[in-house]
Amino acid sequence: MENKKIKDITLQYHIMEDMNVPDFIEEYINDQRPGVRSLVGLAQKQLYRQYEEKKRLEKMRLYEQQYEQQYTFICGIDEAGRGPLAGPVVAGAVILPKDCEILYLNDSKKLSEKKREELFLEIQQKAISAAVGIIEPADIDRYNILQATYMAMRKAIENLSQTPDILLNDAVTIPEVHIPQCPIIKGDAKSVSIAAASIMAKVTRDHIMYEYDKQYPEYGFAEHKGYGTQMHYDAILKYGKIPIHRTAFLRNLEDHVKR
Repeated sequence: MENKKIKDITLQYHIMEDMNVPDFIEEYINDQRPGVRSLVGLAQKQLYRQYEEKKRLEKMRLYEQQYEQQYTFICGIDEAGRGPLAGPVVAGAVILPKDCEILYLNDSKKLSEKKREELFLEIQQKAISAAVGIIEPADIDRYNILQATYMAMRKAIENLSQTPDILLNDAVTIPEVHIPQCPIIKGDAKSVSIAAASIMAKVTRDHIMYEYDKQYPEYGFAEHKGYGTQMHYDAILKYGKIPIHRTAFLRNLEDHVKR
């Protein structure tokens, strides 16, 4: 072990996956070189964070555990994009396997963009089924944002490859859905299934807004994702409304503009 260069051990530390942390500690715990001892110390802290994260996730599985004796396919539902001035509203629907472990799963708003993107891929890899429903701005104007959100949720459920036995929803009861439902206030921070759905919805919507940013670069959609920032209001006043804007959300535009 003494012959292994510290720079190689450092590289090993930085590229290792979470599951390999215990093996790294065991391999180098007796190496007395200061550089290696420092890396082992960092790995031990990382292992403790993993332990704490697993305890947090176990608490987030309480709703799933409550229903898994009665139901097999438990589906989390959440949305992204109810408040923006532009772009679609997107709903996510995710059915996770029993005891599925996805570390750092949480309300999408509490995660960095990099972590959301990583979890977005992991969710799709591990889920029994994951889907989204997208409702465009024209339908948001036609039906109102609440009804459009329900439509997106119903569409996400329809797009699943597996029909759910029960829905765990973030705060709402979805009309016209003939599946048992459990609305959970702030569910994206209390249920792993809803948290996964929130990430599916948020990342999908962000990807859409990045594409709109290429089409309409002067509006800055990559930065604000269609929300009502001063930058966005100023762009609307300068360049006008475009098809992806929600007309109903722009009625009081002047009230938001700095004099």
